[in-house]
Amino acid sequence: MGNTLKEMQDIQGALQCYTRAIQINPAFADAHSNLASIHKDSGNIPEAIASYRTALKLKPDFPDAYCNLAHCLQIVCDWTDYETRMKKLVTIVADQLEKNRLPSVHPHHSMLYPLSHEFRKAIASRHANLCLEKIHVLHKPPYKHPKDLAGPRLRIGYVSSDFGNHPTSHLMQSIPGMHNKENVEIFCYSLSADDGTTFRSTIASESEHFIDLSLVPCNGKAADRINSDGIHILINMNGYTKGARNEIFALRPAPIQVMWLGYPGTSGAPFMDYIITDRVTSPTELAHQYSEKLAYMRHTFFIGDHRHMFPHLVERVVIAHKQNMSKKTTVPDNVSIVNAADLSPIIEKIEVKQIRETIIATSSGEATPVEVATTVLELPTTTAIQNMIITGQIQTSVSGIVVQNGLTTNQTNNKAATGEEVPQSILVTTRQQYGLPEDAIIYCNFNQLYKIDPVTLKMWVNIVKRVPKSVIWLLRFPAVGEANVLASAQQLGIPMGSIIFSNVAPKEEHVRRGQLADVCLDTPLCNGHTTGMDVLYAGTPMVTLPGETLASRVAASQLTTLGCPELIAKSRRDYEEIAVRLGTDKEFLKAMRAKVWQARTESPLFNAKSYAADLENLFYKMWDRYACGEKLDHIID
Repeated sequence: MGNTLKEMQDIQGALQCYTRAIQINPAFADAHSNLASIHKDSGNIPEAIASYRTALKLKPDFPDAYCNLAHCLQIVCDWTDYETRMKKLVTIVADQLEKNRLPSVHPHHSMLYPLSHEFRKAIASRHANLCLEKIHVLHKPPYKHPKDLAGPRLRIGYVSSDFGNHPTSHLMQSIPGMHNKENVEIFCYSLSADDGTTFRSTIASESEHFIDLSLVPCNGKAADRINSDGIHILINMNGYTKGARNEIFALRPAPIQVMWLGYPGTSGAPFMDYIITDRVTSPTELAHQYSEKLAYMRHTFFIGDHRHMFPHLVERVVIAHKQNMSKKTTVPDNVSIVNAADLSPIIEKIEVKQIRETIIATSSGEATPVEVATTVLELPTTTAIQNMIITGQIQTSVSGIVVQNGLTTNQTNNKAATGEEVPQSILVTTRQQYGLPEDAIIYCNFNQLYKIDPVTLKMWVNIVKRVPKSVIWLLRFPAVGEANVLASAQQLGIPMGSIIFSNVAPKEEHVRRGQLADVCLDTPLCNGHTTGMDVLYAGTPMVTLPGETLASRVAASQLTTLGCPELIAKSRRDYEEIAVRLGTDKEFLKAMRAKVWQARTESPLFNAKSYAADLENLFYKMWDRYACGEKLDHIID
């Protein structure tokens, strides 16, 4: 009964059922495991861990409970007996695949464990087969797909449960409206109800057709609707993430079906033809890990809507005390910052100084002159700003200009805080707000903590040990992981106070505060994907170490498109060396920060218009091959 209620999204009802089952029979291991899954899905990780452990005490040979417990421990960075746990996970998966059972490791979690590419693909394939089994009971005859366009344009259908306030929409909300309506006709099929956000309304209004399939719970009828719309290329933006309805794709309502953006791996599905990627993320020598054929974008397959969402971060002004300015020739650009959609009121009223310097940056043996320009706001006193931060005031006046405390956007305009609207106030962001030392090198990582593994933390600790006055800035994402990370770091000998945690922030503040860091240290196990875009848009260089999985190569693709390949490491040692050089070579750090800051607006990385055009070109290549009856193959030219 509890499982049925959970399937129907009645979480409270399922919770009561499992709790009652345990009251009736406290030794019922499955009930404890089911209760744990409810806690896990609700974000109550400590409770989930306790319930999974109880289930395993009652039933030691319980693969589902063991693998779910392992994932919970990964979420909170509990690495007790980590190597033993990883080995057992691999053994469990190998045994389940050999016996043709559904593996206990979810496809979306498979990149976190030392599984082979074959195992990861097989896990995804088993889940794809589940979808095929579900649709067989519908007894629907296959759809017939014509090979001619039957009109002047390709019909593209984007399918997602994340058209709303979700990282996927933060990345691509402008794409449907950016498409050339002479070439393509855009249909967006939402698998979720309207959440009332601007993200949802933007996609709905800028698509030529927006269809809410959450109102059509039957997958057969949903597929019928897509087929009746005459879709030529259907885009799967969910993969195996929450809210997916892969059964629709299993019915093949469109002749060409494609994975894109929302899921960082292969579908393992015979009903998905292509995965849209790029030559850095998915080089041809790694093509065997995908069931789909590779379809390369011209640059990176990743995109961000940051130019549209955060135009107030295109420029910044650095705050400095006038008295201190007379003693310094340079001013740090990431200690105290002002951002606004229109900076002219403050620039016109307060004395502003332009500091320009030419730095000779050496990279790969080549010396390149880089011009670094900093706009500095010279204030006779910074007391008003400091008091505003100390007392938690929403705003203060500086030389007659009202400026807002950057920590308070959600108190004054919730839509500005979520990134749905551009803030109209002048925002002050400082290291003081987050308890960050003003004279330190700040290495940041704003990912969820599950992306950190023991090897990554060891590299980070090594870096901090070698860079004087340096700290690592992480997020309580989740809060219960903080103590585990600190304990592990202390065992590695990190100096006390070298890791600083902040709370998870609303989207706009999250992106804006990235300006305060000197360098972002990416997580090699699973990169920052959206968070990588966020920190790069803040102008902060990111060091990455690509592995072989798609999830571990996205940051390298972003940096290549940005024109910063020198930040892509070739080994763990190289990763540490690049990060240490950025922390100890002031000229190199300045040059890289200037390069990233400029490239944000000049490179293709955040250019949604050119990205949409490249996407259309790729769609036409797919269609032309299909229309000519060519065998499905990689599109990599």
